[in-house]
Amino acid sequence: MIEVTKINGVKLLVNTSLIETVEETPDTVITLTDGKKIIIKESRHEVQHLVKSARQQYFQQRI
Repeated sequence: MIEVTKINGVKLLVNTSLIETVEETPDTVITLTDGKKIIIKESRHEVQHLVKSARQQYFQQRI
């Protein structure tokens, strides 16, 4: 899970396995596998880094 901030300032956790796409249009929009869209403050690159870090932590804990 990664923590992101919606445009209205509300923080939420997103399951990285449910992320289908991340776009900047210019707002950053996460589209989930069920079609739900979340507009967030973080950039596409920040989301990419958060997902990469979360997955690395997950796999390191499993070893």
